[in-house]
Amino acid sequence: MIEKVALIGLGLMASSVARGLINNKESVKVIGYDISPEVRKIASEIKIFEVVDDLESAVKDSDLTIICTPVGAIRSVVSKISKYLKKGSILSDVGSVKKAVVEAVFPLVPKGVYFVPAHPLAGTEESGPNSGFPELFKDRWCILTPLENTPQEKIKIVKDFWENLGSKVTEMTPEHHDLVLAVTSHAPHLIAYTMVGVADDLAQVTNSEVINFSAAGFRDFTRIAASDPTMWRDVFLNNKEAALEVLGRFSEELFALNRAIRQGDGDFLFDYFTRTRSIRRGIIEAGQDTKAPNFGR
Repeated sequence: MIEKVALIGLGLMASSVARGLINNKESVKVIGYDISPEVRKIASEIKIFEVVDDLESAVKDSDLTIICTPVGAIRSVVSKISKYLKKGSILSDVGSVKKAVVEAVFPLVPKGVYFVPAHPLAGTEESGPNSGFPELFKDRWCILTPLENTPQEKIKIVKDFWENLGSKVTEMTPEHHDLVLAVTSHAPHLIAYTMVGVADDLAQVTNSEVINFSAAGFRDFTRIAASDPTMWRDVFLNNKEAALEVLGRFSEELFALNRAIRQGDGDFLFDYFTRTRSIRRGIIEAGQDTKAPNFGR
């Protein structure tokens, strides 16, 4: 049912989608566009999709248009492509914030075009067309946040698309998605950025010591903190309410730990760490990580 896919924004996500389609030998025409001439040049050289120099050529006659830009740019892109979208086609995205995206995009979607927001929970700290790989979505979740009255057959097309790339697909409301992701992704990234910033600010810790002894745990923070700054700036600006709620709860937990350490409450610390350890084991049992120490590197 999908003969042409348009990918707008040619970074990690778009290049992984294109590679996944090639890997599956899907007979789908893939057209790519990026606002950056340099990125378009790089994307053309790797030859995983046909790269065009304007948005109209990218989305014209496309059955599925996926916006793979940072969240803050999605509204602007939709405003420019809306008049070129084919009637009966599907518009989707890969943004890690949903409520703000739905509110910004839905009024711009022309009649006869179906907006099915999506968020594949997959990624690395790398960015750009060369960073993609076909297995990125394998056994990872993709969350759809379809709007009311969206025909089930349109939702199923998007569901099948991500399942064919290896994802497990579920549905949520935009509001619930944003709260879940604030816990599982957004707050951890902000904490990682903060921890790396703290180490950078401590004058008594030299750069060489931070680097040489990073395997003690700091290394894992730096991997997350190396993520695309534009993307994460837009995430926090567009998921402010849920992020602040989770960070407020984090501050309360941090205060409780601070007090336990100060008062020498070993029982509290032991019980707390035992509970959090069980959550880690649950993640491994769910297949979302492995015990291998170098997973993801």
